[in-house]
Amino acid sequence: MMKILRAALIALLIGVVFFFRESIARVILEAFGLGIVLVIGWLGVIVWIIWRRRFRILLRRWNRWLGAVLLSIAGLGIMSFFRPSIDLAGVSLKETSLSGFLGQDIVKEPYGMTRLLGLLLGGVVFIAPRRSWDTVVWLAHFLWWLIVRAAVWLSRITWRLLLALISGLIYPFRRLNARITALFQRSKLAPEAALIEERPRGRKLEPKEVVSEVSKVAEAEKPPAAKEAPTSGAGLRLPPLELLDEAPKSGFAQANEAERARLIEEALASYGVEAKVRQINPGPSVTQFGVEPGWDRKYKKVIERDQNGKPKLDKDGNPKVRLEEVSKTRVKVERITSLANDLALALAVPSVRIEAPVPGKPLVGIEVPNVSTSLVSLRSVIESPAFQKARAKSKLAIALGQGAAGEAVVADLARMPHLLIAGATGSGKTVCLNCIITCLLMQATPSEVRMVLIDPKRVEMIIFNGVPHLLMPVVVEVDKAIEALRRVTSEMDNRYRKFASVGVRNIETYNRSPRVEEPLPYLVVIIDELADLMMTSPDVVEPLICRLAQLARATGIHLVVATQRPSVDVITGLIKANFPTRISFAVVSAVDSRTILDTVGAEKLLGRGDMLYLSPEAQKPKRLRGCFVSDEEMERVVDFWKNWAASNLPQPLDHLAQEFSSLEVEKVAADPFLEKAKELAKEHSHVSTSLLQRKLHIGYPRAAKIMEQLREEGIIEGEDSEKSWEDEE
Repeated sequence: MMKILRAALIALLIGVVFFFRESIARVILEAFGLGIVLVIGWLGVIVWIIWRRRFRILLRRWNRWLGAVLLSIAGLGIMSFFRPSIDLAGVSLKETSLSGFLGQDIVKEPYGMTRLLGLLLGGVVFIAPRRSWDTVVWLAHFLWWLIVRAAVWLSRITWRLLLALISGLIYPFRRLNARITALFQRSKLAPEAALIEERPRGRKLEPKEVVSEVSKVAEAEKPPAAKEAPTSGAGLRLPPLELLDEAPKSGFAQANEAERARLIEEALASYGVEAKVRQINPGPSVTQFGVEPGWDRKYKKVIERDQNGKPKLDKDGNPKVRLEEVSKTRVKVERITSLANDLALALAVPSVRIEAPVPGKPLVGIEVPNVSTSLVSLRSVIESPAFQKARAKSKLAIALGQGAAGEAVVADLARMPHLLIAGATGSGKTVCLNCIITCLLMQATPSEVRMVLIDPKRVEMIIFNGVPHLLMPVVVEVDKAIEALRRVTSEMDNRYRKFASVGVRNIETYNRSPRVEEPLPYLVVIIDELADLMMTSPDVVEPLICRLAQLARATGIHLVVATQRPSVDVITGLIKANFPTRISFAVVSAVDSRTILDTVGAEKLLGRGDMLYLSPEAQKPKRLRGCFVSDEEMERVVDFWKNWAASNLPQPLDHLAQEFSSLEVEKVAADPFLEKAKELAKEHSHVSTSLLQRKLHIGYPRAAKIMEQLREEGIIEGEDSEKSWEDEE
């Protein structure tokens, strides 16, 4: 304690001398300025070391003490750049600077800034020598890397300029020019070879893949005019986008959206629902209004009183009453969705669909039909970034259309894995199927994707006959359609046997296996009208479709089935369970909408491509405007592939189609009750359907079928076989 009091007394005496001796204070401030604080601090440190005899600290950490001194001197030099308008003891810091004349001498020219920088660097180096050395080494390496990169870049430019100059000079001598070009191309094989070596281990590249890998960098070096159309494989070009028509410039006619938003808010307010339109998203067929639900407020009456606590009276002598908000709760979404018909009446439109809530947004979407709809061309969706991204990942990417807000919607058939389409006549099912087929033809070759088209209506898919992607001509007969489904089932079984022999689980790993000589193509089976097949042979068609839907995904076989009658006898529970992805166009009733989508809403669609798309990842359907492809566009794409097939893949050389047509089709097994029915026919003089039902304990459809088989075999006759229930008794 006495030591502390002694130190405080000495400091007080120094302060008294400093302030009472004005001349001494002026000289010190002129010399050091406010830097006297640093000087006093260092003097205090020196006095403390001498007083406590801590000379070992000074010797042990001499580098840090020296670095601190250098940084303090550099600090005085930095302070000299500041000249505040302050007077201390008659000294103007504006003239002498913040650190006095001493700081000015430190940064005095010449070499003032160099001296200051040297003090800073010296202080840092002495305080942290190891880290400073590491930093210097890193900077040296960085500068060396920059120099090397610049030298390599300049050498490449110089070499290319020199080569271009030599090629230009000897261009008339074509043979010599060709040799130099070949040597230059040979010297560039190193980076392409590195690309080839980066392939997955164990995979054997095909010759066409080697050609495509080697041409990657060479393609980038070509001038823009020399770049070719997109290709797939060795020399096989895909159809150019110019074969498809561009989107029409005239868009849809929009109404006064601000006026519609005001009508929506007023209509909701008239029914006691507070809401505000926050977003307006115009689309090709509908405009989506994003409505934010408001508050359901509760009030109570409060009598106004004066300062004395007496009620205030109005001119009639009644107490004045004001409403005070007691509580508020958010408006329930059900109150908005229940007003769909009232909103349609207020907006003067046929129907309004409400999406509550909009996925990813805290809004309720009210979809109002536009005054006129616009056409969504297939080319506009194919050119969108979403489709190009999906196309790079899968050969089965398909363009569906545009959403309610005008965004492109793309799906991957390989991930669906099967698609079920339903809708009334003229709603857009066939156009959707044509768009799917055209998408596959625009991005895949016959060695990558094959198709089987079944068209019981005979006129919708005939245009695709002759395309090399077809394993067989378009099927229009019901019996041939059943045979085609059986062949697809046999192909599925054969592919599973191939997978088992190689030891893989799906088509992707099978095609990447080094033991596979020829990769398997994807197979897409498209049925335009399922109801016709189900009415003709339901007991045969349903098991085949269900078996394919359950097992064919891993083998690369995918189904696209469409029907205009989504009833439970066509889309049975077993079929529906195996088709998680569904598209519903405009249907007649809410019952049909529930059959296909498990929810209502499809009965309110506008038709002509307006659809609801239910993906496996989504919990509820999304409204889209489907793509449109004209007959002229399909003819141009089909002609492109026909011309290519005529010279590259004629029908006799298509071994995939030949193998598919030569598959053995399993015959339908006879009914096990047929033999028992024959015994009953021998025991009874007259046989009827009701007799078979009672004796064999089977249903009416099966008994009727057995009766037909008995008639075909001649065991019973049609006129004498039927007998009433009472006669049998």
